[in-house]
Amino acid sequence: TQLQATAGKQGIAEDRFAAITTGLQPDPSVLPLLDAQPEFKTPIWDYMAGLVDDERVADGQAGMARWQAELDRASQRYGVDPATIAAVWGVESNFGRTLGGRPLLISLSTLSCYGRRQAYFRGEFFSTLKIIQDEHIAPERLVGSWAGAFGQTQFMPSTYLRLAVDFDGDGRRDLVDSVPDALASTANFLKRAGWNPGLAWGYEVKLPTELDTSGAGRKNKRPMSSWVKQGVTRADGQALPGGDTPAGLLLPAGRNGPAFLVTRNFDALYSYNAAESYALAIAHLSDRLRGGGPLIQAWPTDDPGLSRAERRELQRLLIARGYDLGEPDGMIGARTRQALQAAQRELGLSPDGRAGQKALKALRASTTTPKG
Repeated sequence: TQLQATAGKQGIAEDRFAAITTGLQPDPSVLPLLDAQPEFKTPIWDYMAGLVDDERVADGQAGMARWQAELDRASQRYGVDPATIAAVWGVESNFGRTLGGRPLLISLSTLSCYGRRQAYFRGEFFSTLKIIQDEHIAPERLVGSWAGAFGQTQFMPSTYLRLAVDFDGDGRRDLVDSVPDALASTANFLKRAGWNPGLAWGYEVKLPTELDTSGAGRKNKRPMSSWVKQGVTRADGQALPGGDTPAGLLLPAGRNGPAFLVTRNFDALYSYNAAESYALAIAHLSDRLRGGGPLIQAWPTDDPGLSRAERRELQRLLIARGYDLGEPDGMIGARTRQALQAAQRELGLSPDGRAGQKALKALRASTTTPKG
């Protein structure tokens, strides 16, 4: 096959290639996912509500307490603070609870031969083979996202080969079963991405009404002092640092939503997964893990998103109305949306299937008479 021909050039022994790939069958279900990434398709107020909620903050603080010694050691070695490392862990795998269930070899071999970006995924497929061949991680442990990210902090295989570290001293770089290896590897990634120790990722800010926002954008950085001169202030009332630290104005939902001044450390978070909403979720979660509060400015929507606890409540309310959704898991999939549309019709609401605050309030207010 075309993959076998290239494997030798990539340092994969022919007999190992055959042994590892025998019986591999493509999985066409990964192909539609190329165009359905939630960081780009989900409204930011829904995305943030599910990723940075009280539950994740409490779980994160418990995880930080449990792994404090390792986080402190990683922070000393790589210059990235414990809350930021933990925030990546929390967003990527819910602190190790959700590692993904798709075998990397199957997903990546499929994406190497079908769909767009085949060359990119081929590189990741060969990196996976090298991990199995050289790092002695069993193929059945290499499961993860549809795109091939795996482990506690969801490294792509090529990133693993470049940046993963053995931090627990057992001679293996294990991002799946070793929390210390995963946390230190994440710190190493951010250090290599340009993380500046002691620099804040940025701040939620309040804009003066007369400020021209046509120059907004993460990349359009100006000295912090220049923003201060223009009347930009921190949303919490504390003083913005002056000086020449470059900062860009981020308006993820436009002028009427929360506004942020972001530094180069925000760019380091962005390099972990190239979506501004993703970087903002990590940045905000890190602030919450340090004891900070929720965002001050509301998102510009009349139907804000639901936390995971509220998503589970919505599912329980639908189940009480007689809809079969199985165990409430807080994941809003097709079954939940269909049940919600039916319930909205019963309640005389627009059946849009949107699981937001409006639907939750309507279900709470309605009687829980089972459907006939």
